[in-house]
Amino acid sequence: MWSDLIGVYQRHIAEPGKQPLFLLLVGFIGSFLFIRFSVRMIRRGVRWWPGNVTPGGLHIHHVVFGMFFLLVSGIGTFATVGTHPWIDAFAGFFGIGCGLVLDEFALLLHLEDVYWSDQGRKSVDAVIIGIVFTGLLLVGYLPLGYTPGGSGSRGHWGLIGIISLNGACAVLSLLKGKLWTGLIGIMVPGVSWVGAVRLARPFSPWARWVYTRHPRLYGRARRREARWHRRADAVREWVFDVIAGKPTPGATAVQQVTHRVAERMAARMAAHLAHSRARHLARMAARHRLGSTEWPGAVGGGAGLSGGSAFAASARYGPNRPTARRTAVARRRAGGGTGAGPGGGAGLGAVRRWRTLAAAHASSPAAGGARRTAAARRRIAVTAGRTRRGR
Repeated sequence: MWSDLIGVYQRHIAEPGKQPLFLLLVGFIGSFLFIRFSVRMIRRGVRWWPGNVTPGGLHIHHVVFGMFFLLVSGIGTFATVGTHPWIDAFAGFFGIGCGLVLDEFALLLHLEDVYWSDQGRKSVDAVIIGIVFTGLLLVGYLPLGYTPGGSGSRGHWGLIGIISLNGACAVLSLLKGKLWTGLIGIMVPGVSWVGAVRLARPFSPWARWVYTRHPRLYGRARRREARWHRRADAVREWVFDVIAGKPTPGATAVQQVTHRVAERMAARMAAHLAHSRARHLARMAARHRLGSTEWPGAVGGGAGLSGGSAFAASARYGPNRPTARRTAVARRRAGGGTGAGPGGGAGLGAVRRWRTLAAAHASSPAAGGARRTAAARRRIAVTAGRTRRGR
């Protein structure tokens, strides 16, 4: 048995020169499985496991060690010009670095510690995609089905056509929301063709661009999503739970702090806007003498608001009590009256008398009636607290 395995390894891995790629894949898978086992032991609080690396209280994520392995392997490969046996060792180091870095791909993407949240599942997706691509390269698949050494011009153009068709189908599958079909179709010709002809997922860009004009197709896509894709997603989540562990329900501590700060800032902004709106309404009430039917909360039946009542309305609808200076400003803009309530000064009676006078002059056919009417309107405006500029 062992001799057969050694023979297969020599025939399919060593002789074609794929040993560095094989060691890279072994390091990739091994480092991912090791670090997932480590973090799960740390999460359970097992005493016999070393735990996190925290020199001086600073938690060092394993992505830092992964970048170190990547740098060492890359620089070492260039320094040794890819000669044996150095390239085999550096290929293994590179695979270890890939596993450690991609295991925290979500942390690099979101720039926060989402390792045990739902967003952390992007790391598992990235690792599986990397392992699948490396494995397909190892067994002989090349991107877009390219095989070197075409015979003749006719075979050359036929190969170009197949590569172009496969690439277009892979892009179309990705636009239809079929991530795995499109990515695997890049390496395996024919897989992306199936994803290109099938219905798109309802949340995909293709559905937003095309299915909005075809409600029947959109309905079919939603029914297929509910019937098939949700079951497939449930199986996928179960597999990910077995490999990487279940995510912690709820938000992380960093997300909770971020949400509290955002809510506090939003509350302050809302209070500022409400206070500005209340001040604006108070100025408008003082300028235009709104009645009780137009100003909610006004006191006094059908009487208009004086300066005091306008300020009282501002205090009622504003989040903060205005100061004494704002009180004086609001009362001056309201007409200078100091009384509050329905009898707050003779301003309202004067306005009504001038309106009656203006109506009488407007109905008079005497010469110069228009001039007197305009003068009466100006007096009404001045009495109401408005100026020519403010009209």
